[in-house]
Amino acid sequence: MIPEIAGLPALEWTSLPSRGSYDEAEGTLTLTAASGVDWSNDSLGGEQEHRASALAFTAPTSFSLSARVMVASPRTTFDAAVLALWVDNDHWAKLCFEYSPQGEAMVVSVVTNTYSDDANGPVVTGPWAYLRVSRVGPAWAFHSSVDGREWSFVRLFRLDIDKPVRVGFMSQAPMGNSCEARFDSIEFTETSPENLRDGS
Repeated sequence: MIPEIAGLPALEWTSLPSRGSYDEAEGTLTLTAASGVDWSNDSLGGEQEHRASALAFTAPTSFSLSARVMVASPRTTFDAAVLALWVDNDHWAKLCFEYSPQGEAMVVSVVTNTYSDDANGPVVTGPWAYLRVSRVGPAWAFHSSVDGREWSFVRLFRLDIDKPVRVGFMSQAPMGNSCEARFDSIEFTETSPENLRDGS
């Protein structure tokens, strides 16, 4: 069953259905990834990985989607709660609250135009992070925040394809048995930030 979230367009899985539920009273979306699922187009030429599935809607021409995200399950390397963009196997992007090989939770962004451009952002010391994805004309912007009010610039980029883009939520567990990702304080507006560098 596909969760319905008030204030968001209708959602659907980008590929095979995954495990998801929505607690309307608490406003919390929970996605549970299976073992070994991820999105990755290895820049070194390794095999592509697209077994994760995002719960997403078709992106309008201008919008911002934000949420407070956390991982409720015991953390393993590269597990993450994710805001994701998906076109096809060679064109996608994700903004992750991810666990590093050094045992640190951090904001990580990945932009894929055939191959993945992977960049680590700030280390997060608290149990959650706020993530935001916005569409700004022909481009996309990623921001993160510690409180959901003051936003820090993460990335500005384009996806090199002229097709509809789906945007939404994902959980990944590349090296673990599972990953329970939770999303709350979900907000969607059909406007984008005026100042990308300071996030306002």
